[in-house]
Amino acid sequence: MSTASTKSRRRKKKRASETASPKTKATEPITVEAASSDVSERSWFIASVAILLVGSFLRLYDLKLVPLHHDEGVNGNFLVRLVRDGFYHYDPSNYHGPTLYYFSAIIPWILRFLFGSSAQNAYGLNTITIRLVPALFGVATIWLVLLLRRRLGTVGTLCAAALLAVSPGAVYLSRYFIHETLFVFFTLGVVIAGLKYWEHGHPVYLILAAVSAALLFATKETALISAVVLVIALISTHLYRWLRDKTANTSQQRQQKRSKGTEGREQPHDFIDRIGGSTALAICVVAAIAVFIAVNVLFYSSFFSNYPQGIHDALKMFEFWTKTGKEAHVHPFATYIQWLFWQESPLLFLGTIGAALVVWRPANSFALFSGLWAFGLIAAYSLIAYKTPWLTLNFVVPLALVSGHVLQVFYDQGLAQLRLLGVIGVIAIGINGYQTIDLNFANYDNDDSYYVYVYAHTRRETLKLVEEINRIAERSKEGSLIGITIVSTDYWPLPWYLRDYSRVGYYGHMVDSNEPVIIASESQGAEVQSKFGDRYQQVGSGLNPAGSYALRPGVNLILYVRRGLAGL
Repeated sequence: MSTASTKSRRRKKKRASETASPKTKATEPITVEAASSDVSERSWFIASVAILLVGSFLRLYDLKLVPLHHDEGVNGNFLVRLVRDGFYHYDPSNYHGPTLYYFSAIIPWILRFLFGSSAQNAYGLNTITIRLVPALFGVATIWLVLLLRRRLGTVGTLCAAALLAVSPGAVYLSRYFIHETLFVFFTLGVVIAGLKYWEHGHPVYLILAAVSAALLFATKETALISAVVLVIALISTHLYRWLRDKTANTSQQRQQKRSKGTEGREQPHDFIDRIGGSTALAICVVAAIAVFIAVNVLFYSSFFSNYPQGIHDALKMFEFWTKTGKEAHVHPFATYIQWLFWQESPLLFLGTIGAALVVWRPANSFALFSGLWAFGLIAAYSLIAYKTPWLTLNFVVPLALVSGHVLQVFYDQGLAQLRLLGVIGVIAIGINGYQTIDLNFANYDNDDSYYVYVYAHTRRETLKLVEEINRIAERSKEGSLIGITIVSTDYWPLPWYLRDYSRVGYYGHMVDSNEPVIIASESQGAEVQSKFGDRYQQVGSGLNPAGSYALRPGVNLILYVRRGLAGL
């Protein structure tokens, strides 16, 4: 027996079907019925704002809490030179694309313009401002998900956005000054702009898709993997739907599918006619390709300051990174599944169910595409020996989308399923929420295997080391002119934290020095004591009075200060 809630929804669907014009039925893209949802527009708006606020708070709160990772320090070093000297050249042998640096330089440049050159250190270059850019891109990714209401349904979209908002990895990596958050935003941007172009046929959406694709390739060399997976997922979706339609060999079966909510699908030739014919399409495609090339040329040439060398280097990126993918960070095939299970279990569980459900009953083409996108990426990256936790963010977004779909399906089934939906939603959000707070605000530098996103991360004691150096510099009256010698082979991200000191030497091996401050690794302790012990005094941390400061797992630093300064 149908419940009242189910009957209500069915009546609304029937009315919507009866009142739709023939033109609408012929050209309407693949959607789910959002307009007839039981969720009011006011409730949709309030829920959307609440999700964005929660996602923003988790990503923006106390951005300087976590010490910079090694890679963040390297990226920060590039940014410092770009902001202060106006210099950046892409290097395919060592680093990712230029978008992170140019987007992050906007804030310091604006502040310097408003407050003068003296403000660039005080306001423009600090941990908060550099991490603000990926954090804002992380929030913007949640906003992009909310644009998929017509594709996933009201409840499905809200659930997908909520799961992404509190995802431990999405939050953790949005608070990281690395390329991944921008990369994922541009990937989803390509998908949404492409959908909008299919729906409305307006050339601006194809241009936006081209811009997103160009920025994707200008962000990271793994863009090629994402692009190939997206194309395969799109082709597979249409092929699978076509094969399924072929098996529905009676008009009665087709009618039954339509009455259950299967969307009408516009054929490619109908779309071409709708946008003005093949000539109009060809012009739009040529324009989009030109925009794609132009944006990449602008960024990789450092806005023509490194032309044509930057373009040449951009074309070599795949050669270098194919080699890197075989030599560094090598892990077993199933590592990503294991990492997802440990820190993204609600998304993995719901995403797997959603993908299986949409393959079994492919009533929503976008959900099918999202499932193929998610597990296609997991398969592609698993086949590559190189594996790092931040690459997991590429899977989190499509897993959230297909998870939202399965929750929408529960919602559409009636009152009994609504109770189940509520229980599943509370459990999923609760698990993710707890893990997010635990990871991002308590165990952000805990290298236990459970905290998979904490990958060779800088320990919080490093900030104590920096505070001690700042204290010594201030009380010595030399300030930023104090000399610092670093003989440890491992020292990143110290160049970022010591960026305002003008006399810092990074040697990576033992050297003679008369500078007031010497930083060495604990393994060099005996040599440092023998060489400098008569003139220098070791200064310990509050957490470890014996003298060492943990930089990251397996690397401890020791601080020696010239006698007479240590006791200041």
